Amino acid sequence: MKLPFPVLTPEEAALLIKDGSTVGFSGFTSTGQAKLIPTAIANHARTLHAAGKPFKINVVTGASTSAELDASLAEADAVGWRTPYQSCAAMRKSINAGKVHYFDMHLSQVQPWLRSGFLGPIHYAVLEAASVKPDGSVILTTSIGVTNTLARLAEKVIIEVNDAHPESILGLHDLYEPAEPPHRQPIPIVTVRDRVGSPVLQIPPEKILGIVRNHALDSVKDYDALDDATLAIGANVANFIVRERRAGRLPDGLPFQSGVGNIANAVTEAMAQNKEIPNFNLYSEVIQDGIFSLIKQGRVDFASGTAVSFTPRVLTELYQDWKKYSQHLVLRPQEISNSPEMVRRLGVITINTALEFDINGNVNSTHTLGRTLMNGIGGSGDFTRNAYLSIFTCPSIRKDGAISTIVPVCSHIDHNEHSVDVVVTEQGVADLRCKDPSQRAEEIIRNCVAPEYRDLLRAYVQSCGTVHAQVNTEKSAIFHQAFARYKDMRKAAELL
Repeated sequence: MKLPFPVLTPEEAALLIKDGSTVGFSGFTSTGQAKLIPTAIANHARTLHAAGKPFKINVVTGASTSAELDASLAEADAVGWRTPYQSCAAMRKSINAGKVHYFDMHLSQVQPWLRSGFLGPIHYAVLEAASVKPDGSVILTTSIGVTNTLARLAEKVIIEVNDAHPESILGLHDLYEPAEPPHRQPIPIVTVRDRVGSPVLQIPPEKILGIVRNHALDSVKDYDALDDATLAIGANVANFIVRERRAGRLPDGLPFQSGVGNIANAVTEAMAQNKEIPNFNLYSEVIQDGIFSLIKQGRVDFASGTAVSFTPRVLTELYQDWKKYSQHLVLRPQEISNSPEMVRRLGVITINTALEFDINGNVNSTHTLGRTLMNGIGGSGDFTRNAYLSIFTCPSIRKDGAISTIVPVCSHIDHNEHSVDVVVTEQGVADLRCKDPSQRAEEIIRNCVAPEYRDLLRAYVQSCGTVHAQVNTEKSAIFHQAFARYKDMRKAAELL
């Protein structure tokens, strides 16, 4: 089909982007993003810098992206500011060095902020698509994120058409954008299977500057093999869910949300292996290989997210039998996949990973030592604050025991004690519901802390007299001793 849009090289597309522009990129995790154009923009920036000319762009995405985008632009010193979540070592280095201004956001807020104008104008949207038609109708690929809002608001659009993704995946996407307050209506979704939007993205043809051809699957890597601690965390979560079901506190049909990574895979696999847990649904952000495997096994009936983060092997299998798997998957914009309204209405049980948590139940998801950014809050806040039951997981120690991830006071708090119901390590489960601060501290120390750190944390609690009290380093010699060791633990955290 002949298209009315110019076919550009990545280099020609990059030349269209001007210094100081705000550019919205499709993509969520390392899926669904343009792969050639960002690298070409980075190379263009290097050329201009070598000539003594300035070039930086402001970057808005759905969440983290792959090296072709975040790493390329960061290494070329081509980013002015960046939002929201990121997980790239090169971008993290630039952010922590102050070279890139980074502001973290709850993922459900990005699209409303875009529409409100809080982020300023979007000059260009750079999108990946499986296909584009002459009338500007677009089939997206493996994620949505904030793409639909970027495409609507952007002054100009450049599309990277990636024919590694077949047009036959029409129906994977459910593109819905709510009205703005005070005219917003309830989101008309009452089950994880409900579809309420369009399977295609409609872009006015006159906004499309051109297309770049590509043929490359997403660069999603296999996760490491599950170790004993990770497997134990998964088993502890599954066993806790079984106990709650036996007690009659978890009705059948509540969907689950699970974060990204090895622990998330271990948890969902352990749930699937436990025969007392019936088949379940996901209302989440990212659908990983492990969930696809559980769909094949018949243990996951339906998965709703904003991205499928499948390795090339699994993505190829999905596409080869798309008609079958299309009955079990849907992708939504992240303001819908992460909507507080939807999480509360559906009664989502949320399971997320912490960097550390403290004996009051506060959780740090984003910073080491309270000052060094790791990734960002992502969608954990959207889900945690509105969950039917919120669970956080974390290994009790890191660096062969040199670091305790359960500390007296978190150096940075992303989720406070009022939002955290349950914390789980490989040691066990601490149920914090209906407990006062002293009870929470003892529950966590007894069930979740590694044995070698329990006495230290109990000494800390005793030195405070009550965990309601403010920290007072003059209270007792015991406290001084505990606090000195605690600072050593903080110093060790720099090794992370």
